[in-house]
Amino acid sequence: MVDFKFTPQIEILSAEDGPRRRHWSDAEKIRVVEESHRGHRQVSATARRHGICRSLLTTWRRQYRNGELASEIGPAFVQVQVPPEMDTPPRQLAPNVQLEVLLRNGRRLLVSSSVDPDALAKLLPVLEGK
Repeated sequence: MVDFKFTPQIEILSAEDGPRRRHWSDAEKIRVVEESHRGHRQVSATARRHGICRSLLTTWRRQYRNGELASEIGPAFVQVQVPPEMDTPPRQLAPNVQLEVLLRNGRRLLVSSSVDPDALAKLLPVLEGK
């Protein structure tokens, strides 16, 4: 005779069995967020690559944009040196060319190519909330 009595298998799980929650430094978060800004539709792919959910990366992107993530590197202007063989008169850009400036807090600023660099240098700290 066959016994059809059902006996369920029980498995007891504890918190020690699963992976522990990871802690990300602000520098690591910034690196992942900046990677997600490269290219089109990179949020999900970047999140998958780093083993985090898309909503967490979206939260980090918002924090980055609002300047809530600490960054060791501040905005700076870099001096450019032109070699003597390239010392030709500067080429005039068309008046409708726009330059895109990516601020440290994640905001993007579009300015005309004819903007005064001194005025822009005074405006950037205000836009970054300093």
